[in-house]
Amino acid sequence: MWMLLAPACLWLTGCQLPEDAMTVRRAESAGSGTLFAGAGELNVPIRASSINDVARMLAGMEAYGGQSGFAAVRDSSAWPHHQRQMEALWRRHELGRGQKVRAWAAQEISDLQHNRALFYPFSGPDYLFAHELFPSAETYILCGLEPAEPLPDLRTLSPGDVALGLYGLRTSLSSIMDAGYFVTKDMRNDFQATRFRGTLPVLLVFLARTGATVESVDIVTLDGSGTPVLTVAAGGSAPGLMIRFRNGVGGMKRLFYFRQDLSNGSTRLGGAFLTFVAKQGYPPALVKSASYLMHDSGFSNIRSYLVRSTSGLVQDPSGVPYRDLVNAGLSVDLYGRYQGTLGIFSQQQPDLMSAYSSGGHRVQAVDFGFGYLYNSSSTSIMVARRR
Repeated sequence: MWMLLAPACLWLTGCQLPEDAMTVRRAESAGSGTLFAGAGELNVPIRASSINDVARMLAGMEAYGGQSGFAAVRDSSAWPHHQRQMEALWRRHELGRGQKVRAWAAQEISDLQHNRALFYPFSGPDYLFAHELFPSAETYILCGLEPAEPLPDLRTLSPGDVALGLYGLRTSLSSIMDAGYFVTKDMRNDFQATRFRGTLPVLLVFLARTGATVESVDIVTLDGSGTPVLTVAAGGSAPGLMIRFRNGVGGMKRLFYFRQDLSNGSTRLGGAFLTFVAKQGYPPALVKSASYLMHDSGFSNIRSYLVRSTSGLVQDPSGVPYRDLVNAGLSVDLYGRYQGTLGIFSQQQPDLMSAYSSGGHRVQAVDFGFGYLYNSSSTSIMVARRR
């Protein structure tokens, strides 16, 4: 367990950020209370090899090194079907978007990829595209309204629970693997429909499928100074998750997921959440399929933070309005061919449409869809940088 290796705090290998940016504080015990109970509360095994086995099992992958844990799932009649379906989902993603997105990112945003961290507001549990676009980040900060709930006790699941749980997990994943984004209303229903509830199973699947070895899962909250503190869950749902993992033989990485309302009433400039983000070195941000919330005055705080306090921004039209990027003095490169947004949204951007044809920006074609505009013929990507 990591507590035995790092008794005071948690560090990332080779990190050059200020000390308090990378520290995760120990929570203080009240009386004889047990510390570091997060993994147990989430029904996550303590041993790293077993945690990784859970991730691979949920992802429809065989265990490493001949391990065959969680027989209630792997020996069930539903398991072979789950394996085949997960392989098919992953193959469709790889051929349809994954390979193309990674190639584009390496060519077009390699300067932003050098940052040690990535901020992905309105992400939900979409570690998949965070990894595809920023594979070398050491700290990923994701947030959404979806809860982080415990896994079921995998040793006690009935065959029916297993079959229904694996089916529900695939349903939760199918929209982002096929279309490239979670459908918000469907996600909230799907994430609560079976025994594999909340964001944790989805995050573990994406980590396993992108080649990560999961080392630990802990519950965290942010104190008033924006420092993550190991804690326990209240009411069964965790305020935040910290997942430590490795990709290949590289150093340790961290994935934070916070259940965070980004409207002005819950997220303010200088508040704990955005202070925590800024402590990671003012990382670049990714915004995709964000329901055009930042086009509304009720989300002006997060909008202001993104245009003023990030090193760069990669987004689709559902993120910060194009006019705000320009008014903030950012340089903007355009990709694809914007022809308006989906009919279910009213936030059309005529100025963005004109920008594609005016010659005032560099415009490049892309061969993949991105966000809500998931067809390559009508998609739009904006990359904004400080001049």
